[in-house]
Amino acid sequence: MQRQQFETILRARIVEAAEALNRSGVSFATFDTARSNEQFWELTEKGGFQIKAGVTPAQGIRDIFVNGHKYAFECATAMVIVLYKGVLDSILESEFNRIFADMLLYDWHYDSDLRLIQEQGSHKAVPGDILYFNNPDVSPETPEWKGENVVKLREDSFYGHGIGIHTAQGIIDSLNRHRRPRATTSAYLTNEVIYPDFAYLSQFAPEGNREEELALSPSQEHPPRIHASIGGRQYIRA
Repeated sequence: MQRQQFETILRARIVEAAEALNRSGVSFATFDTARSNEQFWELTEKGGFQIKAGVTPAQGIRDIFVNGHKYAFECATAMVIVLYKGVLDSILESEFNRIFADMLLYDWHYDSDLRLIQEQGSHKAVPGDILYFNNPDVSPETPEWKGENVVKLREDSFYGHGIGIHTAQGIIDSLNRHRRPRATTSAYLTNEVIYPDFAYLSQFAPEGNREEELALSPSQEHPPRIHASIGGRQYIRA
């Protein structure tokens, strides 16, 4: 019951984080044109954001939502940011800073303690899940629109960085505007569903939301299922 309560809380926080990122003023950019607030992050050669010495991961994540106009990144990085913000708002800040120390935001690079899990069945997705729309006929002039990672907000409402909040058809229509000439294949929602390991993360929640006995958690008895790729993108554990 406590694990279920924590999952409900974290899913709600992920949805809230996605909506907040949409309002924050952040911009869409390729890795070559990415930018960040230099007070909190070092911009890497590949266009990633490395947390600066003396700055906590919690401070760095919160600044993206406060000073969004200073940031620009692509959609996969946006999904990781949303997940981190949802987790930050659901667990103890001291634990967040401990388990996600030396944070790097870059594409689908994420800390191993986020423990992303992949399942098949996007038709069964619920709010807080990460989904992917593929655009197989993307124009070679705009390869950044070969697909869109999204957060499911409600029954037919999704947030995709660079596109905004739309229905599934709205996401598809946006991607279809970036297809090659005489394209015949529409963008579409793939079958992959991504979410964090709620049972594992629940141990770091405040006492009122924390499960008492982790021995019941499947993630302790078996290695976590780490997502390898989605839509041609690689997920990399730190």
